[in-house]
Parts: sequence; C-alpha cells; structure tokens
Amino acid sequence: MPIKIYEFVLAMLFAIEEINRNPDLLPNVTLSFTLFGAHCDSTTTEVNSLNLFSKYELINPNYICAMSSCDVILTGPSCFLPVIFLMWIPMFDYDRFPHLYQMAPRDTYLPLAMVSLLLHFKWTWVGLVITDDDQGVQFFSNLRQEMHRNEICLAFVNVIPVNMQVYIMRAETYYNQIVTSSAKVVIIYGEKNSTLEVSFRRWECLGTQRIWVTTSKWNTLTRKRDFNLDLYLNTFIFSHHHHEISSFKNFIQTVNFSTYPNGITLKQLSWMYFNCSTSISYCKTMNNCSSNTILEWLLQHSFDMSMNDDCYNIYNAAYAVAHAFHEKLIQQVDIRGMEKQTHLMHECSQLHAIMKSIQFTNPIGDPVNMNQREKIDAMYDILNFWNFPQSLRIKVKIGEFSPYFTHDQQLYVSKEMIEWATGNRQIPISVCSMTCSPGFRKSHQEGRAACCFDCSPCPVNEISNATGMDQCVKCPDEQYANKEHNCCLPKAVTFLAYEDSLGMSLACMALGFSALTTLVLGIFLKHQDTPIVKANNRTLSYILLISLLFCFLCSLLFIGHPNLVTCILQQTTFVVLFTMAVSTVLAKTITVLLAFKITAPGKRMRWMLVSGTLNFIIPICTLIQLFFCGIWLGTSPPFVDTDAYSEHGHIIIMCNKGSVTVFYCVLGYITSLALVSFTVAFLARKLPDTFNEAKFLTFSMLVFCSVWVTFLLVYQSTRGKFMVAVEVFSILASSAGLLGCIFVPKCYIILFRPSVNSLQMFKNKNH
Repeated sequence: MPIKIYEFVLAMLFAIEEINRNPDLLPNVTLSFTLFGAHCDSTTTEVNSLNLFSKYELINPNYICAMSSCDVILTGPSCFLPVIFLMWIPMFDYDRFPHLYQMAPRDTYLPLAMVSLLLHFKWTWVGLVITDDDQGVQFFSNLRQEMHRNEICLAFVNVIPVNMQVYIMRAETYYNQIVTSSAKVVIIYGEKNSTLEVSFRRWECLGTQRIWVTTSKWNTLTRKRDFNLDLYLNTFIFSHHHHEISSFKNFIQTVNFSTYPNGITLKQLSWMYFNCSTSISYCKTMNNCSSNTILEWLLQHSFDMSMNDDCYNIYNAAYAVAHAFHEKLIQQVDIRGMEKQTHLMHECSQLHAIMKSIQFTNPIGDPVNMNQREKIDAMYDILNFWNFPQSLRIKVKIGEFSPYFTHDQQLYVSKEMIEWATGNRQIPISVCSMTCSPGFRKSHQEGRAACCFDCSPCPVNEISNATGMDQCVKCPDEQYANKEHNCCLPKAVTFLAYEDSLGMSLACMALGFSALTTLVLGIFLKHQDTPIVKANNRTLSYILLISLLFCFLCSLLFIGHPNLVTCILQQTTFVVLFTMAVSTVLAKTITVLLAFKITAPGKRMRWMLVSGTLNFIIPICTLIQLFFCGIWLGTSPPFVDTDAYSEHGHIIIMCNKGSVTVFYCVLGYITSLALVSFTVAFLARKLPDTFNEAKFLTFSMLVFCSVWVTFLLVYQSTRGKFMVAVEVFSILASSAGLLGCIFVPKCYIILFRPSVNSLQMFKNKNH
C-alpha cells in the first residue's frame, strides 16, 4: 500500500470520529468504513477505496448485508480525484455506478494561477511535463492559452506516456529535453504513482537542477529520504485554499489503532515508509516501540501534520455522506429490515436526490456544495519550503491566488518568506533572452519562440523608457530623444535671433553696408556737379543708391522672432526693392547704350534720351512685380511656421513663404531683369570708357546673377534657420555687389583722383 493512502486513512478516521461525536449529526447512528484495494489503469498503480456504511457491521464486497441499505464508495485520487459513488451492488463495475460526485473544487484557474506566479518572478522561459492523458492534454491546452496571452514561452513539453514500456523506450529523449534546455523552471502536472513519477525519480538520480512548479499531489517529494538539496533549486506547490483544522494534528499524535478493528500493524507501517528497505537491526528497534510512538515518529519525519488537498476532500466527503444520511433519516424515520434489490436501488435513488442538493458548512467554516453544476472555482495557497540542518524541511505558505479579485490583486506572494536553494534571496532567472534595457527594442529571432530575441537600439528620435519593449515610441514633435533613447526632452525654441552669432554677424553686415551706402550717397550729393556724377545720369544713381540702402535694411526683417507682419514684409519688401534696383541698373545700361549709339546726327531715336522716356522703365518694372506680389498675398501669403526636424533638439520658428511657386516666379522675374541688364551692358562694354560705366554695370550684373544662381542651389539643401541665413546673405551679397561694382570706382576717382574728375581733363582726353 503506498504511503499516501495511509494519510487518507487517517483523514477518514478523523472525520468519522468527529461525526460520531457530534450529537446533532446522525444521532444514535454510528458511521464506520472498511478499506479494500483495486487497480486503476494499465500502469498497475495500486488504488484504495473507502467504503462507508450506516451500521456497525462490516460489509463484505461479495454479498449484501441485511443491515445496509445503500453503500457509499470513496475512490481516487489516482483515478478521478476524490469522488463519491452511490451504488446498490458494491462491486467495482463502473458502468453500473449510477451516481458520482467530485469533491474537489474545479481547477479552472490553475493555469492562470501558475502563469501569474511566473509573471511575478519574471520567468518567461519554462518547461512543461505532463502525462499523456485527457487531464494532461486539457491542462496543456489551457496553460498554453494563458502563456500566449502573457507572453510566456514553453521551452519544451514532455508528454509522458502512461504505458511503462513506451516510456522506457523514450526516457532518454525526455531527459535530454530537460537537461539541454536553458529553462530553469519546470511545471509538473499529473498523478503520482505513475510513469511521470518514474521519470522524475530518474531525473533526481541524474542530478537535474530545476525550479519545480506543481500541485499538492507532489508534496511527498519533500520527504526527508527523498530530499536532495542539489536537485531542488526550489519548489512551489499550488494547494487548494481551506482553513486549517487545528485538531487534526492532535488526532494524529494520539490515535490508537488498537481500538479499531483490522488495525494497521507495525510491519505495515515500516513497509509503507521504508518500502521494504529497512535494515534488520532497525526493524528490531522498531519492535521495541509501541505502535503510537512509532506512528508519531513516522509522522514527524514523513507526513505533513496538516491536511493536504486529498485528505481535506476525503474529510468533506465523509461529512457530505453523513449529512445525506442525516437528511434521509429525517425524511424517513422508519427503516425496514430486509428489502428486495429493487427497493434497495430505490433507496439509493432517494439518497442521490438528497446528496445532489446538499449544501453545508463543515466544522472549520468552509462551505461545501454537492451540486456539481454549482461547484466553485478553487482558490490556491502557494507553498514553499524552508531548509534546516540535516536535510530537514518544513512547508510554508508564502502566498495566495484568488480568481475572485481584480486582475492586479489576484496573486499575493511574500518574497521575504521564500528561501532559495542558492542560500540568498536573489531570484533565479529563467528567460530565453535577457530583457532589453531602456533605449532598446526587441528584435525577433527568426524560427524561434517569441521569448527569444535580440536587442536593437531605438531609431533616431524614438525611445523605449521601460525594459522589454517590443517597439520604440516616437517622440512628439515638440520633443526629441536623448542620447540614451530612454526619454524625450523638450525641444528648445529657436530662430535666427540677434543674440546668435550668425544673426549678429548678418545684422552687423547689413548695418555696415547701409552706412557705406549712405556715405556713397552723401559723396554723390556733395559732388553732384562733377562730370563723373553728371555723365552717368545722377538721378538714376540716386534712385539706385536709395534702393540699395533699403535692400540692406530690409534684410533686418529676416532676423529676430518672426510674426505675421514681418513674414509678409520681409518677402514683399525684398522683391519690390530688388526689382527697383535691377530695373534702375537696366535703365542706366540702356542710357549708356543709347548715349553712344543713338546720339549721332540723323538718328531718329535721339528724342528718347532728351524726352526722359527711359525714366518710365523703373515704375513699369516695379508695377509688374507689385502685380505678382498681389497674386502672392491673395492666394497663399507667407505665414509663421515651425520646423521641428531640421535641427536636433530644437523647434525653429521661421516664415513659411506660402506659395513656393509664386516665390520662385518673383525671383525669376528679378533674374530675367538682371539677365537683360547684363546683356545690354555686355553689348556696350567696348564703347569709349571716359566716364563710361558700361563695364562696371556688366560686371555688377555678373556678380548679381552669380549670387542668386548660387542661392537657388544652396537654398534647396539647407534647413531651419540656415535657410533664412542663406537668403539674408544672398540679399547682402548681391546688394554689395551692385554697390561695389558700380559706385566704388566712381568714389575712388572723386576722392583720390579729383584731377581726372574735371571738364578740362575730359575735353583734353577727347581731343
């Protein structure tokens, strides 16, 4: 008889004695039981059943006692879990058992409870060992669903066949699966006294070190003679939650088998515990002890002093039968003696009608409901073991799991109560790949489980601020990722400001050129009657200088914090002023050309110079540009915009030009005027050079066109405030080119060679 059956006997004895002592339950009636064996399956695992009856006499399985009206059979757990059979012929013919009751609560949430424990310790890479039967397959299916929902992976699945010969053929494969896997945690689900236990014992002998997660059926692995510290990194047992029966320990310590008929002998005790391996000398020592002394010694070193799940279910089963008989006695006070078999079967049906609806509270306050459709889902106690010298261990409750709480409160585990076999409180690791730290994301390894991955850095401007993230998160537009890519920082707002070195340099250049233009204008005004000023149409020179002065000053609109007014003014002012400047250059160029080509006697176009027709070139060209600006402002005007991407860590405030097409149209118009001016000046470059500025105009237009062609190329490749800087620099450079090429040579003659700037010198040179 396996040693665990002895625990069942003690639980049954304890329950029967409690019931018989209870004056309110079955008064004047005594419950008793007998024990007999049977075989459950092809593995020849020995299973024992408990037969309860309602009279003092023992029942013989081969005939019906006249004093018994209906027998109740308790069987399991190796076959079904503790169940109750009601039958009218006490034979083990399962097809003829009309009524069956399962005492254990439903394990619907056992997979969720185990997965919750794995998540608590961050174990995402685990193994599974089950038996190849319906219960094992169903548990595997439910567990796999829970694991998939919680991103936990199975490193291997050992499905142990129930047939011993088949198992022996595959035993080496199962062992290699578990020892070669990197998973440190293994879930065991199945019955004891089976090929699954044989497999486990083999791993024990071979020194397999793992963390075992299992049910209370496997708590006998922790008996002293089984305990191997090198084998158990740790063990977590899920046991059905129930209140403690404090009087059970005292019963075990004081029970006297001599008062029971067919008591268990010393030889049976020693065989159960030592499996017939006890030495002869020790057996002699045991014979010198009383039965109760040996019982107490065995229990302290082998059994739990508290009820396990199976014993508790037997305890409740005894009370369920007692309550059913009690209710039947109330309903039927007169019990007849001998009845026919048909009447016996009718009485069993009556008992079944009572049993299926019984609800009661057992002596420790736990509710028991025999309605199989209303069975509650089990709550679980999580048990662990504390190690003591000389290989002694005690089982300790370290947590609970209740499916009736909210998801984040279902599991409670006290980490301080856990003692790891490593000797410290550091939690062992069981993962396929180490968790990716912040700043990295998971990169799945092709062909492997989802828990196996590489860690890749987050892309630009993306972060992962937690461990184990599948994807990086893009920072908002107003933020940017730090160097570690684990948080987003607010971007600094910036623009081409006067405080910046670039903005300050451009502003100084603009003011410097404006001052220089003003100086040149002053020189021309002071020497306005000199030949060099008069010879080049001083009115056009004044207009050009004033246009250039405002061109330099309009560049300041591009510097500083943009707003709607400055955005509109900087673009329209720039294009209108440059149109005036270039059209003035065009008028000067045509004037030079006509002065030398058309002023000879007999030319019919001489009146163009005399009448001042060329003065209309400037307003006409300017009006055309104003027309384009009107279209620009009417369709898609410039506006304040932000650029959050051009410069890392900065949001650039700048003016958006609105319609880029119109912008390039107005630039193209200015460029076309410049090309016409350049062409006309180029045609006049070989005319007499006394006070002739045709060469200077040609060179100035060449510089102007070069600057703006370069601008168009560079402008497309720059971003942010550097686009503004390029535009400002182009305005300053092209304006400075016109100022330098046209007026600097004249100022040199006026200031440093005044002798050349005289009418007499002009006549002598012509003569």
